[in-house]
Amino acid sequence: MTTLTKKLDANQFNLKDQVVAINRVTKVVKGGKNMSFAALVVVGDAASGVVGYGSGKAKEVPQAIRKGIESAKKNLVKVNLTETTIPHQVLGRYGSGQVLLKPAPEGTGVIAGGAVRAVMTSAGVQNVLTKSIGSPNPHNVIKATFNALTQLRDRGEVASTRGKQVEEL
Repeated sequence: MTTLTKKLDANQFNLKDQVVAINRVTKVVKGGKNMSFAALVVVGDAASGVVGYGSGKAKEVPQAIRKGIESAKKNLVKVNLTETTIPHQVLGRYGSGQVLLKPAPEGTGVIAGGAVRAVMTSAGVQNVLTKSIGSPNPHNVIKATFNALTQLRDRGEVASTRGKQVEEL
């Protein structure tokens, strides 16, 4: 269930980048082995609840990271938050990777592993419980997390789709 959102301008946010995974890849050719690096990067502005991910490939690690950051800035997503946590429980899926996100009370912190933690901290979520199910592949885990984040709805949205007032919910 994807929503059509207007493109967010990366220049208006104070984006911080976080490298999730760096992978050394080798292509075997007639002359030997060509080595390059693939980087998976998450960028986000915790203050405004905006986050994005991207991957980049290059001969050296810094260039791969730079390409990943540029790619991540192109697909930013606004996350619906309630104060410091998420509004409701949600299960995101991508491939065989699944990510369960649960709201948590104040003071819990981000209970998440690796790739999910990077996305949650970059998005500005301070209290959340997560469980990564299935594939441990960081690419699939991040895509499943973004799938879950795009499913989040705030009270106003739910009320309007049901044709009720916010107070009635």
